[in-house]
Amino acid sequence: MANDEAVSERHDAATGEPAIGFTSQLSMMLRALWDSPVRSRLIVFWILILAIILATAFVQVMLNDWNGAFYDSLERRDLSGFLHQLQIFAAIAGVLLLLNVSQTWVNQILSIRMRDGLTRDLLGQWLFPRRALRLSASGILGVNPDQRLHEDSAHLSDITTSLAIGLTQSTIMLVSFVGVLWDLSAGFSFSYNGHPVAIPGYMVWAVFLYAGSASLLSTVVGRSLPALTAERYAKEAQLRTSLMRANENLTAITLQEGEETERRRIDGDISVILRTMGKLAMANTNLRWVSAGYGWLTIIAPILIAAPVYFAGDLTFGGLMMAVGAFNQVYTALRWYVDNFSTIADWKASLMRVANFRQALVLMETHPPAADCNHPAKAADAVVLRNLAVSAGQASGSFRLKETNVAIHPGERIVVNGDPGANRRLLFAALAGWWADWTGSIVLPEKAHILFVPYASYLPQAPLRDAIAFPATADVYGDDRIAAVLERVGLADLVSRLDMTARWDRQLDREQQVALAVARVLLTQADWVIFEDTLEGLEPETAQRLSSALAGLDKVGIIYIGRSEAFIAAVKPRILHLEVTNGAEPVPQPA
Repeated sequence: MANDEAVSERHDAATGEPAIGFTSQLSMMLRALWDSPVRSRLIVFWILILAIILATAFVQVMLNDWNGAFYDSLERRDLSGFLHQLQIFAAIAGVLLLLNVSQTWVNQILSIRMRDGLTRDLLGQWLFPRRALRLSASGILGVNPDQRLHEDSAHLSDITTSLAIGLTQSTIMLVSFVGVLWDLSAGFSFSYNGHPVAIPGYMVWAVFLYAGSASLLSTVVGRSLPALTAERYAKEAQLRTSLMRANENLTAITLQEGEETERRRIDGDISVILRTMGKLAMANTNLRWVSAGYGWLTIIAPILIAAPVYFAGDLTFGGLMMAVGAFNQVYTALRWYVDNFSTIADWKASLMRVANFRQALVLMETHPPAADCNHPAKAADAVVLRNLAVSAGQASGSFRLKETNVAIHPGERIVVNGDPGANRRLLFAALAGWWADWTGSIVLPEKAHILFVPYASYLPQAPLRDAIAFPATADVYGDDRIAAVLERVGLADLVSRLDMTARWDRQLDREQQVALAVARVLLTQADWVIFEDTLEGLEPETAQRLSSALAGLDKVGIIYIGRSEAFIAAVKPRILHLEVTNGAEPVPQPA
């Protein structure tokens, strides 16, 4: 979204993540929903819910009018009138029941459609080419994207739907009953020191003052709730990340006898959450004094306000009940903010987390960081590296490519090796385009299909044929071709398991996973393949077999970053050298 506002330099004090203004958050998410494929369905359901709310308001006005006739029949002890009013009530109540059930159903469907549009939009933004990987190295926003995509977006959809419908309903009820209450209290008057006192719309002004005082007091008492709620969500996310990392590394933790140390570390995360929850509990308790106090007072408040007029004899008992009913409807509409103050705080916290996440994703393309000016360029048909130096940060220093002017032509085979202190994986990341801290020049073939093979390739939980073919589907290659490459890399025993679905990263050992990665390379008709130490640590026989399979690739340029004697022996590559610079800048050489 090219016209999204830039992220502010401010950071939220509670969560530590970059913060954009509330108005920017809201407008961006509304634009995202408007641009989503579910927009038409959202509009239809919003029109439907509005029609139901309007019909409900109309029938409730009828019910309030019925109060007058019903209570007047009681005051007159009119049995036939009383029974007639009960029949009218049965009809009104039946219609209201139907409308309430219909509204509940539409509410649920609307929430589902909201989540559909929001979650799919976030997923598309996150899995846009290279964004997710760059986000993972960008700081706190990249720590737990799964929670923002799953829990936060679902919660935001539910709570947005609930609040929006509640606000719409309260507004319509307010408009409907303010007129009723004004008409009822238009002729109200009472005596004061022997003089008649008449205040036009007496009950309307009273309910506005009453509800206004409740809203003002709630705002003052609950002002800390939004920040505390946002802080709790951030700490919950941190705990979830810690638990996931512990679960993924159980073998290493257990073998190193580190359970107690890990328990203490996670226990610290739990303690932080509990302290935040304690603050939230106190803030909600303080707010409850206001909401509950006004709730109990409202039982008697409208009667007390109308009592002077009633005892003056200018109002019947039925009229008093109509005024009380209208007062309660108006007050309920006006106190929507009071009743939902903590929910609004929850909504603002969820909105902040989702909006900041989406904004960070969008701005990775529209406003890249200043240090990210060095993207690999696209040109010609060769890989060109000139005066290339890569920084690994203050802790690890820097390294450079000793050869200052390198041109790698199609079909050529290259191994990049060198000083043990050089972080070769960052060179791989720089070529792939997601590590930005480098100087010099990288030029990649513009129209070529370049396949990057990381040290650990991804194997989705899917049928084995689809795991091998990833990111393509298995039908692109066919079972016969897949079986042939499996035999070529020494995995013929897996041919019978092509239909099996499993967590292949757990079912297969390291050597089998590397063999599958090479099988994927053999299947894919790439022009260039760039490896990240893929063959490191394999048994010599396995490394030799896989290297021989790669040597058979015809007209494919291969850049192997790492140490593999088997690959060098099988492929006979040209060797480039890395050298540690300890932060010193390389001396530019003539092109």
